[in-house]
Amino acid sequence: MRRLIRAALAVSVLAGGMTVAVTAQPAQAVVTCEKFGTLSIQSGRYNVQNNVWGADTAQCVDTTNSGFTVTQANHNKPTNGAPASYPSVYFGCHYANCTAGSGLPVQASTSAFAGLNTSVSMTYPGSGTWDAAYDIWFDPTPRTDGQNTGAEIMIWLNRQGSIQPVGSRVASVSLAGGTWDVWFGNIGWNVVSYVRTSATTSMNFAVNTFYSDAINRGYAQRSWYLTSIQAGFEPWVGGAGLAVNSFSVTTGGSTTPPPPPPPPPGTCRVGYQPNTWPGGFTTNITITNTSTTTVNGWTLTFAFPGNQQISSNRWNADITQNGPNVTARNVGHNAVIPPGGNQSFGFQGTYSGSNAAPSAFTLNGTACAVG
Repeated sequence: MRRLIRAALAVSVLAGGMTVAVTAQPAQAVVTCEKFGTLSIQSGRYNVQNNVWGADTAQCVDTTNSGFTVTQANHNKPTNGAPASYPSVYFGCHYANCTAGSGLPVQASTSAFAGLNTSVSMTYPGSGTWDAAYDIWFDPTPRTDGQNTGAEIMIWLNRQGSIQPVGSRVASVSLAGGTWDVWFGNIGWNVVSYVRTSATTSMNFAVNTFYSDAINRGYAQRSWYLTSIQAGFEPWVGGAGLAVNSFSVTTGGSTTPPPPPPPPPGTCRVGYQPNTWPGGFTTNITITNTSTTTVNGWTLTFAFPGNQQISSNRWNADITQNGPNVTARNVGHNAVIPPGGNQSFGFQGTYSGSNAAPSAFTLNGTACAVG
């Protein structure tokens, strides 16, 4: 089953389909030109997938023991739509095709997740229109098949041509030895893209580095499950010569669950005070400015841990909700928070099951203390 894309700009979101498994000899190059052809390397530790999900043009990948090369790609897709394919190598589970011994899915609150590191080395041709990107998938449940509905974390090492990620640019951040533009959009799941401001051919990083940033921005949750780590390319035009020279995922290196990074001291504090009854609740939220500078205009983001839905009854803030993610912005009379001062707002909502409080809040892009 293909994933559906709706795009008005040059949109990048990765898709998959029913895979065709082919047994490959680890020391021998094997080629597949099948749309969803999948080849194992390193005795099944990783899978290479052709994954031509967005076009009917020809594409072939040639595996090596540590990666693959796109040997043929005749794509010519308009750059204001979705890409033609995502030839890639992955670790974990993709549409019920799981690599050997990965241990995935794994919950992002565990020491096993904290110890996951990945590295990649790539080669780029001088022609064509494409991006080179990691695609790291999370789901609210430990599923191994079908479309993940939590978060898709894309990490763009490079791009060529007039293309951009899903959604809009929301921030800039320094992570993993580079500076990245952060993009966010939702197409039934959250797509968080980190676009490197200066291209690179290689990376080595802890998966939790980018996921913690997405959590702090309210786009992901620590309770979700990592299902796969993928690295490859999205070509719109051409694509022959794109290559993953090496790809690896290593485990270990941590004995404790990874907590969210602590908030910077002396910046902000958020109090969350719910009043709950069966199936419904009201909440009053207080933002306290614990810094020494005045806040002129504020945006507070957080994510519900359950299925809470905000109703039309809300006060003292412009509030929007996208899935579990909530964004609250000041209205005209309460934009200013002086040092030591506070502003409050609230809303009414519904829920089923549990009405647990959010655990993390971000004010104008900065994590706040809670309590």
